[in-house]
Amino acid sequence: MMKLHSLKHQTPEFYVVIPARYASTRLPGKPLLDIAGKPMVAWVAERAKLSGAKQIVVATDDLRIVETLKQYGHQAMMTRADHASGTDRIAEVALSQGWHDDAIVVNVQGDEPLIEASLIVEVAATLSDRSDAVMATACHAIHSKADFLNPNIVKVVLDAQYNALYFSRAPVPYPRDAFAAGSDLPLDMQAYRHIGIYAYRAKFLKQYASIQPSAIERIECLEQLRVLHQGYKIAVSISEKAPAAGVDTQEDLDYVRSLMY
Repeated sequence: MMKLHSLKHQTPEFYVVIPARYASTRLPGKPLLDIAGKPMVAWVAERAKLSGAKQIVVATDDLRIVETLKQYGHQAMMTRADHASGTDRIAEVALSQGWHDDAIVVNVQGDEPLIEASLIVEVAATLSDRSDAVMATACHAIHSKADFLNPNIVKVVLDAQYNALYFSRAPVPYPRDAFAAGSDLPLDMQAYRHIGIYAYRAKFLKQYASIQPSAIERIECLEQLRVLHQGYKIAVSISEKAPAAGVDTQEDLDYVRSLMY
């Protein structure tokens, strides 16, 4: 069985919220699926704990998840069932917990049982260092043409200050000349895969629910575009390695189980 190791790191003070809905189209009851004798969401909470977060809260819409996490010593709270997104669910937690406006809140997905604690720290520190940004996230370099063309892999384009210019499922920035010549990705091309982890300031989370979804958000099915559309800045950290596998399908679950047993 995989062992967890504590992380030694100087970090800003931050909180972690793990949204965990019981319903899942592909994997019903996904947060409570067993991995190495423990429910998936409990593994996520343990990984988050290694980051040194001041408080970790699992935000759910199902009492079964709350009761299960109590058995493992993790805090969970019931949130409204009608939230349009995980960010809205996190905002409810921030309000209910009374976290101050400048508090940094990291959104860790409930289906990431292998998430590295260092990645959680990284996005929290990125936001802490950037007073001009309301959010922070992460990315890593893409070297494979197949990954670059895959619409299930979200790409992010950065400006000179490492802010997100745009997120897309399309291959951006598009290497016109190289692809016209039938070549692979240019060696000097900066193409980045977005890693779906976010840090927010609590004040912005409280404002988020009042921001209307934008057309580009609906077209791309990417919630973070709502923020860019309104002119806010999202700071982006470039991670040296790809994130560990998340769980979205039965194949993903089987793979993670094979790693953790």
